[in-house]
Amino acid sequence: MNEVIKTIEERRSIRAFRDEQITKEQLETILEAGSYAPSGMGQQASMMVAVQDLQIIAQMSGMNAQVMGMDIDPFYGAPTVVVVFADKDRLTYVEDGSLVIGTMMLAAASIGVDSCWIHRAKETFETEEGKALKKQWGVPENYVGIGNCILGYREGELPDAAERKPGRIVCV
Repeated sequence: MNEVIKTIEERRSIRAFRDEQITKEQLETILEAGSYAPSGMGQQASMMVAVQDLQIIAQMSGMNAQVMGMDIDPFYGAPTVVVVFADKDRLTYVEDGSLVIGTMMLAAASIGVDSCWIHRAKETFETEEGKALKKQWGVPENYVGIGNCILGYREGELPDAAERKPGRIVCV
């Protein structure tokens, strides 16, 4: 089987991580892959902020949980969080940022790193605390949060794939 198709079929969203940081080389590979994600008119109007500082991750986790109105860790203990932002002035900003996250998740799976998309980046970075982080990181004001890609090594076995729902493919 083609290795890309195999990675697509075997990748899973992971929600339990070991207390072990991914390597610098793995992070660089994943970020580089994300930079090659397709974008509307080739504008590349998205931005990735990789966070491995555990205090900042805890801060962002708390902010994200507050948006949900829950007292949990929405990042599931992952040691790396990549926040993806995109230029809201571009027509395809949501799609562009989403493709970056999807590309990073597939790249991660291909090199033995587990991942999960965590939502609420938009709401998190619209708060005053979120705006302050964006400013600290040099993220332009017109860039909005698209999502968070958490990365690490899973705790436990790789889950089985859910059965594919019928009727999702129509060929005309």
